[in-house]
Parts: sequence; C-alpha cells; structure tokens
Amino acid sequence: MAPERLRVLRELADRGTIGAVAAALHSTPSAVSQQLKVLAREAGVPLLEPDGRRVRLTDAGRALVLRADEVLAALDRAAAEMARYRGTARGRVRVALFPSGAALLLPRVLAALADSAVDLIASDEDLPPTEVPRLLADYDVVLTHRDERAPSVAGPRVRAIPLMREPTDVVVAPAHRLAHRTAVDPAELADETWVSVRGGFPVDDVLRSIATVTGVQPRIAQRLNDFRVIESLVAAGYAIALMPRWAVAHPELVALRLSGVRAARRYELALRPDTEHTPAVAAVLAAFATAADDVAGPDPLQSGSDRPDPMEPP
Repeated sequence: MAPERLRVLRELADRGTIGAVAAALHSTPSAVSQQLKVLAREAGVPLLEPDGRRVRLTDAGRALVLRADEVLAALDRAAAEMARYRGTARGRVRVALFPSGAALLLPRVLAALADSAVDLIASDEDLPPTEVPRLLADYDVVLTHRDERAPSVAGPRVRAIPLMREPTDVVVAPAHRLAHRTAVDPAELADETWVSVRGGFPVDDVLRSIATVTGVQPRIAQRLNDFRVIESLVAAGYAIALMPRWAVAHPELVALRLSGVRAARRYELALRPDTEHTPAVAAVLAAFATAADDVAGPDPLQSGSDRPDPMEPP
C-alpha cells in the first residue's frame, strides 16, 4: 500500500468528506476517489461504504487509518533521524492556539525560537477541545485548554502533552460589594449576574462546579468568548465573571480567589502520535515548555493547586 494513498485515507478520516480532502490536497474529488479505490484494491477489502450522498469508513477502513498513522509516523521518524545527521532543527511548524493562550505564550515562544532555523506559523483558533482532532488535519501542534476536571484530549490518534495549570478567579468592578476582598466563597455569589463564555469552554465548566457547590444555577446574562469584551462589561458594573488569572488585562478589575473550589484550566499541546520526535516540532515543544515555566514558575503544572477541594476526598 503506497504511503501517498494512506495519507489520502487519513485525510478522509480527519476531514469527513471527499470534497474536503480534495480541497486540502489541491486535487479533485474524482482523483481522490480514484486513489481510495486503488487503496481498497491493495488492501483487499472495502474501505468505504455509502452514507446518504456521502461515504464513510468501514470498520476495516477505520482500522487501516490507525495503521496509516503508524506507517506515516515511522516515515516521519526516519526523516527526523536524517535531519539530526544534517545538524540543527529546521523547517516549518504550523501551530494553532486559542486566543488568550496565544496572547500569553506566543510572544515568549517566538522569542525562544528567534535564533533557530524553525519557522513557526501561528493561527488563532477559538474552538473547544472537542475540535482538536479536526484541527490536527491542518496543524502540526495545537495549544488547547480544558477545565482541570475534564478529560484530556488524548486518544488513539492524538498525543496530548501537559503544559501548565492556570487558576481561574472571579473578577468584579472596583465598586462591587466584594471588591475589598482577596477571596470569596461560592455561596456568596448565588445572587450575582454573570457574563460567561460559550458552553464547552473551560470557564463555563467552572461555573457548573460552582452550581454544584451552591445548589444554585448561576444567572448568566451574556455569553461571549472575547475576554476583552467580558472585562469591559464587568468594569462597567454590568455583571461579574470568571476569568483565567493571567488573561486579566483591565487595570481596574479586582480579581478574587475562589475559596473551597479547585478552579483552573489546564493547557495541553496536542499533536499526532510520535511527531514530537521531529526536530523542528521538538524545538517548538521545548519553546512552549520554557514559556510556560516563565509564566507559571518552576512547576507550571501545579500552579495554585494547593487549595482544598470539597468535592474531592482528602
């Protein structure tokens, strides 16, 4: 089975339709279909079956995708070994980052790579962690985030490298009744109006944790994903909000630590299995690790993690 056709099959698994694969490969749908038919003949079993007007992978097709990942990763490792013999890491690495994570880490990452031969091409992608497998069809590395109670994005076709932990705080306006405090108990927030992010993003998960502790569903007036807009509404006294600690930029806002609730988001670097052995990708991963250490301290995965959690046994 030719590696080029295995790549086409993997693209179909990632993108879902032959038309999307053709667009990604700068080919035509008929050419993609022909490549998949040849691959099925080589495999000796059907790899696709009708699904309405589209096609989907058969059980054999899904199994072959996993083996295609292994074959293509082995070829990448071979290329990486040859690159090591040539000397320094070099090449282009495509990285997707969620916006607030990009603002926090990307300047440091680019500075760490400034004297290298690695060309990092960054894109901001404001998508929930469930979209990571789809993003890996177009990117070598995806910086993603999740609530620390949520499962990792790791799976059979996704390698997830833990990067750092960022505590989540309550932010209020200077005139708010709690603005003189440094910490607040969730029960004290039961009557507040909130601005939150859209569902599926880490901050919204923390609000659900607060609802579990208090037994009261938070009154959410607006859902917006731009933290700068959220900050403006909070500063105007419209509502309060939860925000990741290092994402707060508005100079007038007061940040309050949540007492009794482990509230944080976890940063992860997602990539295809074994691609971290490629020298250029390895250099990017190392730059992210250095940036995380610079932001969160010598143990970035444990930042602020010493708070008691009433929902976990001692």
